[in-house]
Amino acid sequence: MDTLALLLDGFTTALTPVNLMWAAIGVLLGTAIGVLPGIGPAMAVALLLPVTYALEPTGAFIMFAGIYFGGMFGGSTTSILLNTPGESFSVVAAIEGNPMARKGRGAQALATAAIGHFIGAFAGISLLTLLAPTVASLAVNIGAPDYLALMVLAFIAVTSVLGKSRLRGFASLMIGLTIGLIGLDEMTGQQRLTFGLLHLADGVDVVVVAVGLFAIGESLWVAAHLRRNGNRAIPVGRPWLGKQDVQRSWKAWLRGPAIGFPFGAIPAGGAEIPTFLSYVLERRLSKHRGEFGKGAIEGVAGPEAAASASAAGTMVSMLTLGLPTTAVAAVMLAAFQQYGIQPGPLLFEREAELVWALIASMFIGSVLLLVLNLPLAPVWAKLLQIPRPYLYAGILFFASVGAYAVGGSSIDLLLLFIIGLIGFAMRRYGLPVLPAIIAVILGPTAEQQMRRALQISDGDITGLVNTPFAGCIYAVVVVILLWPVIARVLRGRRPAGDAEVKTGD
Repeated sequence: MDTLALLLDGFTTALTPVNLMWAAIGVLLGTAIGVLPGIGPAMAVALLLPVTYALEPTGAFIMFAGIYFGGMFGGSTTSILLNTPGESFSVVAAIEGNPMARKGRGAQALATAAIGHFIGAFAGISLLTLLAPTVASLAVNIGAPDYLALMVLAFIAVTSVLGKSRLRGFASLMIGLTIGLIGLDEMTGQQRLTFGLLHLADGVDVVVVAVGLFAIGESLWVAAHLRRNGNRAIPVGRPWLGKQDVQRSWKAWLRGPAIGFPFGAIPAGGAEIPTFLSYVLERRLSKHRGEFGKGAIEGVAGPEAAASASAAGTMVSMLTLGLPTTAVAAVMLAAFQQYGIQPGPLLFEREAELVWALIASMFIGSVLLLVLNLPLAPVWAKLLQIPRPYLYAGILFFASVGAYAVGGSSIDLLLLFIIGLIGFAMRRYGLPVLPAIIAVILGPTAEQQMRRALQISDGDITGLVNTPFAGCIYAVVVVILLWPVIARVLRGRRPAGDAEVKTGD
């Protein structure tokens, strides 16, 4: 009852006209900035930090929360319509959302994403309100072997379900891991694959890699085939979800938060892993498995709900432990410190009004996100009617601006187009792009966790699997790897059983 009373007090604060205005501004800014390739909510919050010096803390954090959730939906918009992720967590939205858009179902894909974000955010914030102390205590007990096992599961899952060839999936994974190695070894300080360039000592930013492989690679691929395929306009289609769309999506909308929230609350890669795992799960459970890769609506509904629930989950460890698990959470932690506030176990006691107003504003922001963006789905979908030469020229421009904004260096632009050529070559030879992105995002962290686990175990290889949690995850990995063999054996036995039945008759 204390929690409910505190939450009601938070709503009283958040629903004042001024704070409601900051929430609406945050959602609109987050969505608009999230639409630009390479400029996501983390950069938006960072850019707005100096602007908020004059604001009182409650209003500032209410606006930051709106930017966070709005940015997540904005990143999904360009993924679905233009196959150009605005953030690393919106990569999965492109897999099924972009084929839907190409079939004239862009508005349906955007509406599915908007509803998924609303359900995921609402469920995640509810769990944040009720379970924050419990989830935080569980997160403290997860060690390096467990983190490594989760990341290995993400690697294997994404390479096993995408594309027609597992070999090509693993080749794509190796490309990404190689790019992820560029920079300084954090433990020894030695340079790896930098070719003597100081600019590469910090590695290649994941935004540059994601925008290069998707936006530049896709633009070059379209340009290479534009003369052959012509400049056909893509129809927008009807603006709302049909009955069949809702029937196929509602279970995925409910399953997504169950995956997203726990992963968001632990330092296991933010929203990337749960969106990938949600996609894998929906592909396994769907009755329309043949549509996956060609525009299956379940592949948009589940991952988008998981992403938004994960965003709520990241607030658990940030508020209760002072432990940021995503770039946005890290920037928000800096914002707290800017106001002389230290997140941690005592935050709920010392700054109760601020914390509960922030949580209440997340509920309000998720409603505003749905109300503002659901009617705009057909408007966003009309982007597809722009002539393709102009459309992809615009993508190249904004992708270049986004990449340059990351580090403010012309070398980032050169890297962007080199990686874009790699993305073009991957499309030419049938290599799926997503495993490479996963490897770049999670590869360096997986390496750190592996080396940390081996240090703890004094170099003993069993230190990688010496926890029950890690053992269970690796058992799932083995099943995924051996599943084609198991399925072949099961298919081989079935006809024999049928023949025996016929003989008995």
